[in-house]
Amino acid sequence: MREGYEGAGPGAITPDGCAVELYSRLPVGDEPAIIAAAVPAGARLLELGCGVGRVTHPLLERGFDVTAVDESPDMLERVRGTRTICGPIERLDLAETFDVVMLASFLVHAGNIDVRRGYLDTCRRHVADDGCVLIQREGADYHENLPRERVDPHGFTVRMLSAEPVSEGAHSVRAEYVFPDATWTQTFLSRPLTKEAFEEALAESGLRVDRYLTEDGIWVRAVPEPVRGV
Repeated sequence: MREGYEGAGPGAITPDGCAVELYSRLPVGDEPAIIAAAVPAGARLLELGCGVGRVTHPLLERGFDVTAVDESPDMLERVRGTRTICGPIERLDLAETFDVVMLASFLVHAGNIDVRRGYLDTCRRHVADDGCVLIQREGADYHENLPRERVDPHGFTVRMLSAEPVSEGAHSVRAEYVFPDATWTQTFLSRPLTKEAFEEALAESGLRVDRYLTEDGIWVRAVPEPVRGV
């Protein structure tokens, strides 16, 4: 288990505290529609942190060519119908580029700054010069007004229990997912980023915001900055 991360509940738990069975149960939201509206039809897409394929599979159904990456072999066992790669995102180097690179699941808010930079460098390394990177950010109130809960229409409850400051400006966030037959908890490190800090982090890795795809600013389309001297 990574330092600062833990999880509890039935089934396998990944090094960052994610429960494989939980993520297999979570429904897909509007992510596939947001992605499809922002990129060319049938694009080659590198999905970083695919998990069990909750978004991967709908993208495949829409005709995208997806390469799915995750550090957990237990997660990747649930992904079907496409190329999968197991390994840490921050060190990934496939020696190829893609039309679209996707960094969802709030990974850009990694508590460790070096890991975050590694994620974004991986995005830049693998995106074609005329391609784009799609990034999912935390909502503005993600770390505020806790505890709070949301009852999902699919019959389970999500509780954000706490977000306590820890070293280097990161928060230790604790979440709980309650189903009729099982409960999972997850604790992880997350670094709040203002819009300005987020855009500065992108710039450090040679990326810039093209546009915010949703009114809440959670989904972002970024593009690579030209390499100097080219």
